[in-house]
Amino acid sequence: MESTESEFRNHDKNLSHDRVYYGDTSEVNSVGYADYNEYSQSNERKQGMKGFDEKYSDFVDYIMKITHNIWEEKGIGVIYDTYHNNVVMHTGTINIHGINEVVSGTLQTLHAFPDRRLLGENVVWSGNDQEGFYSSHRIASKATNLGDSSFGPSTGKKAFFRTIVDCFVHSNRIIEEWLIRDNLYIVQQLDLDPVEVAKQLAKKTKNKKVSLQTRFGANETMEGQYMPTAYIPKHDKFEIGDFILELYNHIWERRLFNKVKDFYMDHSTVHYICDKDLIGTQQIQGMLVSLFASFPNAKFIVERVTCNELSDEKWDVAVRWRMMGLHEGIGYFGEPSGNHVEIPGISHLKVYNQKVVEEWITFDGLDVLRQVHMDSEDDHFHSEESE
Repeated sequence: MESTESEFRNHDKNLSHDRVYYGDTSEVNSVGYADYNEYSQSNERKQGMKGFDEKYSDFVDYIMKITHNIWEEKGIGVIYDTYHNNVVMHTGTINIHGINEVVSGTLQTLHAFPDRRLLGENVVWSGNDQEGFYSSHRIASKATNLGDSSFGPSTGKKAFFRTIVDCFVHSNRIIEEWLIRDNLYIVQQLDLDPVEVAKQLAKKTKNKKVSLQTRFGANETMEGQYMPTAYIPKHDKFEIGDFILELYNHIWERRLFNKVKDFYMDHSTVHYICDKDLIGTQQIQGMLVSLFASFPNAKFIVERVTCNELSDEKWDVAVRWRMMGLHEGIGYFGEPSGNHVEIPGISHLKVYNQKVVEEWITFDGLDVLRQVHMDSEDDHFHSEESE
């Protein structure tokens, strides 16, 4: 592999503090509320795009166009021109390696949902054409389940769902990708039993296991007897990176749900998985309590923050995060199983006047159920033959 996102992290000249990156919106034609018919007509190049095809006017345009070409125009072969041969794709807690797997997965998804329409809602980005670009693309999809899928036989049902995809891109090729789709809501709309589907997926996963240790201890919020460290802002006045890291540290890592009102406006809207809209600070608090009740001692990590300033006091922000711990409480995911669960997620936030006014939280709840319903027997050192 020519370069990696971790190498890019070390070289990003716009980095002001750990994990936080910034993109200059004056260099690109932002998506905003633009209709794709209008957006696609813009071809003014304001950004350095060395190594990229001439047809892409800027990095946001690159992300929007290849998504449209591959999925809506069924130009599957565009993948060969825009993905690295050794691409790594993180789909929930499962990793896919190589361009052939990307082609295969795309074909299988289109077989199951052949009329899928992808509406690009926003692209938050950072980087340059020297060290590489990074995008976080939020997509709303409408589709009809006309073919069999990993969920089961075709149902003929229609579905609406959101996906957020983060990509590290260099010289016209996607080198690493993080794909988070709301599969739980898809299964619900197909009138399938999410628990039964999750159990079948868990069974398939278990059958693929080799006789090696797959877990290495339990992730908990505290390390030993030390409590989670409080984040200390690095600036005397409001700074978007500080604001986001402090928000996640207080609310998600330290479980100070009383702090929600300090970071969210009273009328803030959070678009949660399964198309649940949470209005106001009390409903946001209720969601957080329910989620963490399932994993009360889970470790929470912010992996990356990407910030785009829209105008004074207005920001688009993407946050890639991860939760890891034991399913040991009664909460959003039902009766505790005691199983180890890992939840990768990506959130998009709109920050106006130093408060969050709108947020999209995306993680794969079906993948969580798959882990919850994995056989809890400790078979790390048993071979498949002995079973």
